[in-house]
Amino acid sequence: MASIERFKESEISINNPIFSSLRATVETAFYRNNVVEVNSIAEAYELAYNSSGTIVTDMPVYEPEKLGLPKDSKILLFNDGAITGRYAKARVILGDEGVDTKEFLSIAREAEYHSRYKKMYHAQAYIGLDPHFMVKAHLLIPEGHENILYSWMLNFQNRNSEYDDMYKGSAKYEEGDIYFFSNPDYIPSERNDGLALFDSTHNCAMIMGLRYFGEHKKGTLTLAWGFANRNGYASCHGGLKRYKMEDKSYTVGVFGLSGSGKSTLTHARHDGQYDITILHDDAYVISTEDGSSVALEPSYFDKTQDYPTADPSNKYLLTVQNCGATVTDEGKVVVVTEDIRNGNGRAVKSKLWTENRVNYVDSPVDSIIWLMKDATIPPVLKLSDPVLAAVFGATLATKRTTAERLAKGVDINALVIEPYANPFRTYPLKDDYDKFHYLFANRNVSCYILNTGHFIEKKIPKEITLGILESLVEDKGEFIPFGPFENVSYLPQEGFDHEFDDDYKEMWIESLKNRADFLERVKTEEGGKNALPDEALEAIKKMMDSLK
Repeated sequence: MASIERFKESEISINNPIFSSLRATVETAFYRNNVVEVNSIAEAYELAYNSSGTIVTDMPVYEPEKLGLPKDSKILLFNDGAITGRYAKARVILGDEGVDTKEFLSIAREAEYHSRYKKMYHAQAYIGLDPHFMVKAHLLIPEGHENILYSWMLNFQNRNSEYDDMYKGSAKYEEGDIYFFSNPDYIPSERNDGLALFDSTHNCAMIMGLRYFGEHKKGTLTLAWGFANRNGYASCHGGLKRYKMEDKSYTVGVFGLSGSGKSTLTHARHDGQYDITILHDDAYVISTEDGSSVALEPSYFDKTQDYPTADPSNKYLLTVQNCGATVTDEGKVVVVTEDIRNGNGRAVKSKLWTENRVNYVDSPVDSIIWLMKDATIPPVLKLSDPVLAAVFGATLATKRTTAERLAKGVDINALVIEPYANPFRTYPLKDDYDKFHYLFANRNVSCYILNTGHFIEKKIPKEITLGILESLVEDKGEFIPFGPFENVSYLPQEGFDHEFDDDYKEMWIESLKNRADFLERVKTEEGGKNALPDEALEAIKKMMDSLK
């Protein structure tokens, strides 16, 4: 089995590296007499169906029996209130510079204590869908939040005989199961905006005062990505697909934040030109040993705004969060999927949405694409130097979206750097840098940047981006040197011409300076936890020097 759930008595001691103070606090809560086991997805559906405030729509779940659900299952809608996005400011990682471990462990124990008066539900799921990488995860959540419980079990792989057998034969790791404690009703007096507390090294977390399902999904993935990082995998917040042609196949991974186009690119069918298989559009891991990839979850957690109520894709919805509801002329209650009620309406969408879905891609990844929204960058760049490729991933520039709850005063339109498009990292940034550098340097993986925003002031339409992707897959089009930069080239696109005049050079100097400043900053922030090797900053400075 992949992770360790039970121990011999002789193994239970302070010297066992699987145990920690927070883990002991979290796991202990699972064994109290107010805890009820939820043993199937059908049971979770009934709990959510009957939970106070649930909107049971007249929209049927598509082929529910294939998901382990009752044949008459309906799409369930539940809304949270004022907060409809993730709140990065709530995240605290034990062990980080400036984090008072003693204080936060005290808060954790208090949150656990206050949940003793509630019925608590214990659910289990698998993270990772192939024997090469599987981890067992446990969720504990109070009565009244059955919709979160149900969505969590749908989003990840709920236990059944098929996956129980698969797990028994999966790769073994000397780490404990993932334990995730949630008490959305308890708001610590010390953290009145809520708290998401992680001890990633020991595969455990607690969240308090946070109702948004995305906190539970990404919080669980945070622990799984940390687990993968320690065991020879590059942790990926992005999509991966494989194209099969007559004489070859081509596997590509795209990395970007919500709203960057990663789902659009991952699921694009290109008018049926290729035989395409999709791994996932949000969460997977790449083996540094052989370049193969494993999906971490079966379902999709997508925005609903791009799919009006009548859109055929909505038949694949399972649960919906933070959307309106109304009644049709036939008297049926349906979801108002566009963002009329609020921003960031979301849904857990069935794995059946993607008929060409796979859980494991054995062929090594051929290329990695950083999706950015930086007006300096043309529609596509190719980075031929492994250091440059890795450092541009580490300084991935993009914009925030409504998927996040931003702190007061934060400009949603400001350009920000989010390394490898993964704001859920709890381990040192150098770990990701080293793994991606290894893939570029030792596994012959190509690297590209696709700008999915504006080039200078002109919006880059998705049709251009999709056409570029087809050119990469088919190895068509000639990349030519990009200005004065070494190991950087571009594929010209009609209507997106440029000249390296003084104004454009100034844009690049500013863009590169932002990256250099970020790399300088992480040398000292958080005690230097995210400092990168000197070669990273030197590569950016070399580009700046070439513009002088």
